[in-house]
Amino acid sequence: MRVGMVLLIILVVLLAYFAGASLYRLVMLRRGGTAALVRTLPNGAGHGWRHGLIRYGEGALVFFKLSSLRLGPDSRLHRSSIVVVERRSPEGSEHDLMTDEVAIIEVRDADGSYEIGLDRGALTAFLSWVESRPSGRSLRGRRR
Repeated sequence: MRVGMVLLIILVVLLAYFAGASLYRLVMLRRGGTAALVRTLPNGAGHGWRHGLIRYGEGALVFFKLSSLRLGPDSRLHRSSIVVVERRSPEGSEHDLMTDEVAIIEVRDADGSYEIGLDRGALTAFLSWVESRPSGRSLRGRRR
């Protein structure tokens, strides 16, 4: 009987943790952001896309997957090292996830390469955010 009670307590604690993590994630997603599809590269054609939200900060863009229980962001792109490599339209099986209104951009930063699917307005906001970053020269004299 003791073993059964211990297992029940462990099960209740795990259930409470997952319920709390789900609630926290829901609150984080409800704070807002820009809808996006993101995948890490390299990846097969049409595979690896994840739905979620991106948020712009002063120093980084963070991505929250819709289907994750992680307490923090799932990916982070550092603004100072982002390079936009290529822009394209959805191809082949990507049309199952996206419309022709979505533009896909390939970006690289110090940590890796990603593709981000954004609608036209969100793409304009992303490119403006990247292009308006402070230059390395202006940051050199600042004390942090």
